[in-house]
Amino acid sequence: MRLAPPKEAVGAQMTNNGYDRLYVAFVKLFNEERDYYACHDVMEELWLEEGRKPIYQGLLQVAVGLHHWHNGNNAGAVKLWEAALHKLDSYADLELGIRLDLLRHDTLRLLEALQRSEDVVPLEHLTITIADYELADAVLACSLSDVVDTEDGLLDK
Repeated sequence: MRLAPPKEAVGAQMTNNGYDRLYVAFVKLFNEERDYYACHDVMEELWLEEGRKPIYQGLLQVAVGLHHWHNGNNAGAVKLWEAALHKLDSYADLELGIRLDLLRHDTLRLLEALQRSEDVVPLEHLTITIADYELADAVLACSLSDVVDTEDGLLDK
């Protein structure tokens, strides 16, 4: 996958609502497209741009864990979710306009189900609960074609 070039080449690319365009795209890909691999690519770019903040890495790891789980790699999912929860535990319940507490809770629930089950755990999707109206508006208005190169087939299901 290739990320589309930013409209301006200097600094973080913020939306009109004050959220980085990559973060908004991450939430949209996570909640609406359920494309956890693309979430990884978008969040990794933001993580690198923003000085490798642990919160971004934790969110990235939740998404990649879901990608692994949905592709039958339970061990990979467990490893990533353990690392994600370790990183996200030090943050407040409300961070970056989302209910981080609910995401941690849901991730822990899936992690524990995989750890204790010898049978197949039914696949499901997680949703990032948006707690800020400005972020919700930015996600609604987000055009993924402004962030990702759809010619690579990223959004083709």
